[in-house]
Amino acid sequence: MNRQISQEVCPHNNPRFVQLPDESAFWPRQRVHGAKLIELMSLSQEEFSARFRKLPVKRAKRRGPLRNVAVALGNWGSAEAVPVLAQALDDAEPLIRGHAAWALGRIGTEAALQVLQARDEVEEDVWVREEIALALSS
Repeated sequence: MNRQISQEVCPHNNPRFVQLPDESAFWPRQRVHGAKLIELMSLSQEEFSARFRKLPVKRAKRRGPLRNVAVALGNWGSAEAVPVLAQALDDAEPLIRGHAAWALGRIGTEAALQVLQARDEVEEDVWVREEIALALSS
């Protein structure tokens, strides 16, 4: 099934069917910003290992949490995240590069699109190239 059609017809994604929960813990928090996410996205392997040395998150390796951070930055949608996501497009891990491309597409500023176009010219990983193409077409 076409992914776009699936997203449009799924009741969980369709605004006509979505109901906000009564539980306030699920409501969006006011004054939440991405400064901490930007800091996390810029962690090198050494910094990640040192910061999470004795925590279970280290078992997910750096690529897992940074993939999630890239998604959160894309959902945040702020142009403030473009520089760190642009840097992530040069990461050794395709998983991080692909999700950074997705996030830049979600942000969608001129700067974000320019970064994606530049990376598209040199990216070798097939999946990451697909993510860049999708990000540029949205």
